[in-house]
Amino acid sequence: MDILWGLLTLPYAPVRGLTVVVKVIAREAESQQYNPVNIRRELEELDRAAAAGEISPRQRDRAQQRVLDRLTEPTGSTSPTPSRGTATGRRQPPVRRRAGGRRDGPRRGRGR
Repeated sequence: MDILWGLLTLPYAPVRGLTVVVKVIAREAESQQYNPVNIRRELEELDRAAAAGEISPRQRDRAQQRVLDRLTEPTGSTSPTPSRGTATGRRQPPVRRRAGGRRDGPRRGRGR
């Protein structure tokens, strides 16, 4: 069965391979971005640029805050914000109205 499955899904092999490569690149980029050694290097470059007069102290402070925020933010905890609808992100079904403004759906108040 595995051989048959492999043959049937063979045309999708490049897509699977590309997906694996993209995940590896994303993981490596994230590890470089949150690496404390790289963050320290960025802070030192900001101090050097401010000392040389390339950027203002205010610009340096803002850039340092962004770098430090990146260091302290939790990795991998990006939760998507709910789109529209309930707090869970599910959409509410649209309310259909009949001619005359009445709503479709179960009628309330009748014992049927």
